Amino acid sequence: MAFEHYIRSGTRRLRCGYTTGACAALAAAGAARLLLTGETPERLRLVTPKGWMVEVAPADCTLCGGEARCAVRKDAGDDPDVTDGCLVCAAVRKTARGVSIDGGEGVGRVTKPGLDQPVGAAAINTVPRGMIAAAVEEVCAAAGYGGGLSVVISVPGGAALAERTFNPKLGVVGGVSILGTSGVVEPMSERALIDSIGVALRQAAASGGKRLILTPGNYGADYLRKTGLDRRGVPVVRCSNFIGDALDAAASEGFSEVLLVGHIGKLVKLAGGVMNTHSRQADCRAELFTAYAALCGADAALCRELMDAATADACLALLDAAGLRSAVLQGLLDAIQRRLDRRAAGAFRVGAALFSNEYGDLGATEEARRFLEEWTE
Repeated sequence: MAFEHYIRSGTRRLRCGYTTGACAALAAAGAARLLLTGETPERLRLVTPKGWMVEVAPADCTLCGGEARCAVRKDAGDDPDVTDGCLVCAAVRKTARGVSIDGGEGVGRVTKPGLDQPVGAAAINTVPRGMIAAAVEEVCAAAGYGGGLSVVISVPGGAALAERTFNPKLGVVGGVSILGTSGVVEPMSERALIDSIGVALRQAAASGGKRLILTPGNYGADYLRKTGLDRRGVPVVRCSNFIGDALDAAASEGFSEVLLVGHIGKLVKLAGGVMNTHSRQADCRAELFTAYAALCGADAALCRELMDAATADACLALLDAAGLRSAVLQGLLDAIQRRLDRRAAGAFRVGAALFSNEYGDLGATEEARRFLEEWTE
């Protein structure tokens, strides 16, 4: 039975899949049924936390001695998930009481604080653990079994797959994570990206520091390395285009000082109140440069050139030639500071520093300048 659920991304219709957590719960149910009834299930069914039914045929189901094993093949739909097509396996044995859940081959172990599971635990997140427990308890009830079960989840080849994920950086070693809050994989989901930023922020907060550097991506990370800002003992988290969501998460995690460092082509949008800087959401760069240039005395001809400029660097070149670069940048920085203060809403101090690949350092907001002075003390 195909998993026929779709979302729309722009003009594309994309098929959803199901998570490793859903696969683990299905596999655990299949193994428990075989162990307790002796019957090999032909189909496995699960209602995900999202409310969608997943129905699959087990890829393998065997009983050997006192252990039953069942495997389910992951289907990520149209999402470019590295675990797509892998087997998620469950080995189930009888115990005296309760349901214990652990990870085996190819399932990572947590080595750093701040993740969903404590240090030393298998990287099987809270919602999948609940799904697994509920699935095997349902089988126990149907079979009239009152004892306990031990469930060990494994992913053959998971250690190699994990090298293509963020797990090593996050502190999950030896395999992939068993994930999912809804049981469903939404292709190229913005929610998944925002959730991953939240994980990185929780991990940074777990170190006990109250200072944080946010940067959208590779340009910012390179700039931080070149300037040495990443060597001041302040954790650095990449937030992609999701500036507003990252700031909200920083407030939730209790940070007191947040420095945003990024390329002007992205962060200039903040001056207009744009907190998701993806070009699909908003691209007001030329308009902002033009508006602030006009406020600084630019004539109509320069304003027309700015509106026609293709990049932020092209705008800077035009402002340079007119002797207005410094004044316009200051106006934009002041506006960015106001917008950031409004989003932070008093939860923390926040500032921004801008750069360009062509022009280098372009300045910082007043609060960011204070951070840079204080953080060197």
